[in-house]
Amino acid sequence: MTPTPDRVLIFDTTLRDGEQSPGCSMTQPEKLRVARALADLGVDVIEAGFPAASRGDWEAVNAVAREVQGPVIAGLARCTREDIELAAKALKDAPRHRIHVFLATSAIHRQYKLNMAQEEIIRRAVEGVRIAREHCDDVEFSPEDASRTELDFLAQVVQAVIDAGATTINIPDTVGYTVPDEFGELFRYLRKQVRGIDKVTLSVHCHDDLGMAVANSLTAVVAGARQIECTINGIGERAGNCSLEEVVMAIATRQQFFNLRTGVNSSRLYPTSRLVSNITGMPIPRNKAVVGENAFAHESGIHQHGMLKNRSTYEIMRPEDVGLSRSNLVLGKHSGRHAFRERVRELGFELDELELNRVFEEFKGLADRKKELFDGDIEALVLKAEGSAAGPWTLSHLDVEAHSGAQAIATARLTHTDGRVLERQAQGDGPVDAAYKAIVLATGVAATVRKFEVHAVTIGEDAQGEAILYADYNGRSYRGSSISTNIVEAAGKALLEVINRIELSARNAGRTERREDAARIATSAV
Repeated sequence: MTPTPDRVLIFDTTLRDGEQSPGCSMTQPEKLRVARALADLGVDVIEAGFPAASRGDWEAVNAVAREVQGPVIAGLARCTREDIELAAKALKDAPRHRIHVFLATSAIHRQYKLNMAQEEIIRRAVEGVRIAREHCDDVEFSPEDASRTELDFLAQVVQAVIDAGATTINIPDTVGYTVPDEFGELFRYLRKQVRGIDKVTLSVHCHDDLGMAVANSLTAVVAGARQIECTINGIGERAGNCSLEEVVMAIATRQQFFNLRTGVNSSRLYPTSRLVSNITGMPIPRNKAVVGENAFAHESGIHQHGMLKNRSTYEIMRPEDVGLSRSNLVLGKHSGRHAFRERVRELGFELDELELNRVFEEFKGLADRKKELFDGDIEALVLKAEGSAAGPWTLSHLDVEAHSGAQAIATARLTHTDGRVLERQAQGDGPVDAAYKAIVLATGVAATVRKFEVHAVTIGEDAQGEAILYADYNGRSYRGSSISTNIVEAAGKALLEVINRIELSARNAGRTERREDAARIATSAV
């Protein structure tokens, strides 16, 4: 991708750096949903993962490369032949793909992590880029911890990899250490000292440890960077990455200052943000810039007065620009299918006819139970339908009896895709505990619950609640979530989602073991 003076490329690493954030791991189907949403959003590059990290990561990158059209699909690799060849094979089906190689360059990483001299770092970096160019014309190189690397040595490394054939040079603030003025000087130094740097794309990748990832990324752009590496909702290692929605809207809102543009369809920001939050279980703070619940809310009387006179008094962006609707109360039990379909579209979601019918039936059932229906209710139903995995277990009935001072009793009826229908009863310290025990008795899968959370997804006394459950089983961690106006039912379905994931993982593991190349790939991925 050749650099364009007035265009900033958006390199999304939600599926790679974002997924590394504790609690944000995704299954392959979830990664595909996010990748398709990113393609609809209009990002230029999707970093789909680190193929050498595990067999599952390789398969996820390969699935994205095969099935997602539009953006360049990138895979991360260390500067080793094994890593690079695994990445090349995972990416080969993508019409446009990129191999992204990296090697740490800072003194602290050279001494304590790599135990390498500067000359060895340069040799390994050049070798990595050359091997990558054997497989791919689009090669990106990142000197890890660049912001803490000596400037003269960093310039030597960048010069060497450009000469070796790198087409994108990414400068990472790996630990969120730098500040805007300092970071801008770093880019200006490289542009002055490195021969041929104007022929490659300069990129920036910032972490948010000191809360300056967005500011540092925008400063780098002012100093000549033309690619920003970022994630949806700013998820990522430690305090997170540069937030995609924030840099995109900063460039769009302050276009006269930056005199730049991106190719992102900003009206897709809000639904994409909600999708990633739903899949990862990472709630969006109310005061989150651009996509938070309070981003376009006004309570102060002075602010409200100004808004009534002219919205631009207190809003620098229109909510519609980021895909956020202004209306709250939208539909009720008398609403028809056509109106429901249009509202779903206005909220930024696309459903096929089968999904629409299923969600509409759930909507009508919810409308019978709730006095008021809000946008959040519809979003919750759509996200629930999009994310619902097919079996093998389904909760067909749950009855709970609970009295103060006495143990609760739950009866759960479950159906399995093999035709079994099982009903079990159990006692517990409360309704949720009893429901869990009944479901465990029926399925025979006893996962250890590590964390249980409940969030209201809409407002009002009859709001829907989202139950999120984290559990461990056989040394692996699983996450399940479900939404309902009945929080005990939501909790039971969240547990059942975990159990379904455990069973599906066991099946997939069995299939993987039978594959002839599994041992080779697992060995080379270490």
